[in-house]
Amino acid sequence: MACLAPTMTPTSPTHVLDTERLRLRTLGEDDAAFILELVNEPSWLQFIGDRGVRSVEQARDYIVKGPMAMFARHGFGLYLTELKDGSEPIGICGLIQRDSLPDVDLGFAFLPRFWGRGYAREAAAAALAHGLGALGLKRIVAITSPDNQRSIRLLERIGFGHERRVALSEGEAEVDLFAHPARAD
Repeated sequence: MACLAPTMTPTSPTHVLDTERLRLRTLGEDDAAFILELVNEPSWLQFIGDRGVRSVEQARDYIVKGPMAMFARHGFGLYLTELKDGSEPIGICGLIQRDSLPDVDLGFAFLPRFWGRGYAREAAAAALAHGLGALGLKRIVAITSPDNQRSIRLLERIGFGHERRVALSEGEAEVDLFAHPARAD
């Protein structure tokens, strides 16, 4: 796995990581059509939630105010994950600093037509290694809906352990918090 330090301008995505089959790069405004498709997938709506993104312009705004702003603030964020062979976007994966969590959070979502091929595991393992190595993070967490068995299995396969249930904000349903390395509380 190769790692390049991210340097980002608002309109030009930057290559960050390579795996055997995947390229992870920063998201740019030109990725809006892909993001529009991804955030409106039934699996995204069920397990992550409705972000109210219904047009390419709203998707562009989502990218600018979300992943691009996080990179500007923290030097990391969600990466567009694409196949090396053909550069087809298949999902997003990366690190998020949520206001409601003290630790950096590993997040991922892939289009269902790419499930079952190991891409999510490959990308998540690369993002985890990047966070622990290049970014020097000591602990990375991940959250998932308690009924999202696919994500739970993936997290366990790459070394995360279940710690507890948490609500990210008052009045929200609780989610399962996993950590790498797991901490005994």
